[in-house]
Amino acid sequence: MVHAFIMVKTAAGKSEELLGSIGELSQVAEAHIVAGDYDIIAELDVGEVYEVLDTASSGVRGLSGVTDTKTYISLD
Repeated sequence: MVHAFIMVKTAAGKSEELLGSIGELSQVAEAHIVAGDYDIIAELDVGEVYEVLDTASSGVRGLSGVTDTKTYISLD
């Protein structure tokens, strides 16, 4: 099992709309709006590292209003 986090920056006023879209992605276990450098944190629990990369690049970054992402894979 691979546990990962995708930090998401959104365009102004798009966080709430994107929270729903990101939360509906099948690989996303949880998604939350947060304060700080990023606007949303998505938590993933998947079988393979490839699924994390695919979710970040094709899933999250493919959504209109996403301006930047950072992906972190848990080491424990």
